[in-house]
Amino acid sequence: MKGDTEKISIDNIRVITRSGLLIALSAIGAMIKIQGTIAFDSMPGYFAALFISPMAGGFVAALGHLLTSITSGFPLTVPMHLIVALEMGLFAYIFGILGRKGNGVIASIVAILLNGPIATFVASITAKMLGLPFNGPAMFNALVIPLTIASSANIILAYVIFKIINKQKR
Repeated sequence: MKGDTEKISIDNIRVITRSGLLIALSAIGAMIKIQGTIAFDSMPGYFAALFISPMAGGFVAALGHLLTSITSGFPLTVPMHLIVALEMGLFAYIFGILGRKGNGVIASIVAILLNGPIATFVASITAKMLGLPFNGPAMFNALVIPLTIASSANIILAYVIFKIINKQKR
């Protein structure tokens, strides 16, 4: 019985430590902005979804977006950025589930589509519902390309790093 408790404690410490390091890396990525709140903050979350667990990845990705929003001054309002953070967490979670179940390339494509055009579409509708001046088709057209490019870079980098680390473990 004691051995099980020690194993659980060591596993918990590893998860907390790794998550903390990835949150710190996400904070650094939040400072590398492409446009507005589009930044290199989600790569650690997507990596965590594969390396630690989908739930941990979702948590790191959501915090990453909030860190970017904070350092940008919440340009789309706090409620809007909370919704985007929830989306980011969900997308990283889905990426982790798909990546662990099968093909990481398919998981990456799905995550890029979710975090790029689909997230932009949801954000443009949400902004309109919140009465924000930057909304609808204008918001979608302005953000879809830079967000999809940044999402691609974040997700592909997370997947490649995960594959490299997994090869070295063997």
